[in-house]
Amino acid sequence: MRFDEFGFDPEVLDGLDAMGFETATPIQEQAIPALMQGRDMLAVAQTGTGKTAAFLLPIINRLTVDPIDGVDTIILEPTRELAIQVDRQLEGFSYFTPVSSIAVYGGRDGHSMTMEMRALKKGADIIVATPGRLLAHLQMGYVKLDSLRHLVLDEADRMLDMGFIADIMTIVNKLPRERQNLLFSATMPKEIRTFSKSILKNPVEVSIAISKPPDSILQGVYMVSERDKNRLIEHVLRNQKEKVQRVLVFAGTKRVVRELTAHLRNKGFEASAISSDLDQKEREETLMKFKGKSVPILVATDVLSRGIDIKGIEVVINYDVPNDPEDYVHRIGRTARADATGVALTLVSRDGMRKFSRIEHMIGMEVKRIPLPEGIEGPSSGRGGGRGRSGGGGRGRGRGRSQGGGGRNNRNNRWRGNNSSNRNSGNRNRGRGRDSGGRQNRPAPKDG
Repeated sequence: MRFDEFGFDPEVLDGLDAMGFETATPIQEQAIPALMQGRDMLAVAQTGTGKTAAFLLPIINRLTVDPIDGVDTIILEPTRELAIQVDRQLEGFSYFTPVSSIAVYGGRDGHSMTMEMRALKKGADIIVATPGRLLAHLQMGYVKLDSLRHLVLDEADRMLDMGFIADIMTIVNKLPRERQNLLFSATMPKEIRTFSKSILKNPVEVSIAISKPPDSILQGVYMVSERDKNRLIEHVLRNQKEKVQRVLVFAGTKRVVRELTAHLRNKGFEASAISSDLDQKEREETLMKFKGKSVPILVATDVLSRGIDIKGIEVVINYDVPNDPEDYVHRIGRTARADATGVALTLVSRDGMRKFSRIEHMIGMEVKRIPLPEGIEGPSSGRGGGRGRSGGGGRGRGRGRSQGGGGRNNRNNRWRGNNSSNRNSGNRNRGRGRDSGGRQNRPAPKDG
């Protein structure tokens, strides 16, 4: 089903078009119509199914066609990482609308309480928050929720596992009784179903399995020290320079994209960068050069992890491990398009080990460890240390959830030189301004 079939306002469709979203995933196709009718929902949906867009788009659409004065929506997330991720997706989806939002998550990487307080006093349509941090603000009395129409509990099973149920119920008891409630969980244990009955009213139930990477993608991982990442990627690119025509490299931030692109150019590689630093016309021109093979290496943020559909991208390299397993699935899905095969390589330093374990747990397999070239260091400590060899690393133990396995195959010989043989293995928007700290909305999600 196409997004233009849901009856979204043109401003919402403009945001989807700018982000390259055309066809809905199964959970979006099942959930969006019911949510646009105002129904409560209990959804079992793992990371990677498109669940975030499934609950964000109906809310953004309602705010666009029927705006209110005051806080309209609270979205609760178990961790600040997930709060940041949802906030950035919201930023992209709502770019062409008047919808404003703020992320409230605390922690070492969070906003200061003072910055968040200023933004909350100023007002926002949507608050994306961790339960404890939001409750701290609510108890100070300056957050007004009389107008609230939507409550979203995302990753509800994780929030219960982390002991947030008391905070959540305290927040719920401060909200208007008449509201639409959405509960998303990766699993449906007895505790979640019991908990849902205390919040949801006659909910629609949706259950969707995770989308796994296709078997046609040959996955591999290098366990490498952070300081040797650039040397390793140079080795990989030089080793395959005559064998592949397009390589897409994903980095976690715009700064890393800029620095890595400059480094590769200095080493003689033809590389271009693409991120939200570029306007739409510049992005299109860069993509055309990449598509036309005049630029064989493209370094990008997650602005390209969705929507891009260029045939013939033979290799995807994750320079950084993405923060969320869903991003990994979307990133590597840019290769092996249209029945072709492809290669996906990930560079994992010490800081990325736990995140990559979550990815392996979600996709239901251990990704092939590739030995490091001579002279390249592994992570300095922890799993996967050692010189000139790939580190270890067991099967993921993180919270990503999904089943499924991958077979093995020794085809795709053009990559045998790397010994990879395991197959499949703040407020924003125009006119409203954002505080905490005051940034304007941009059409690319994440740090794209």
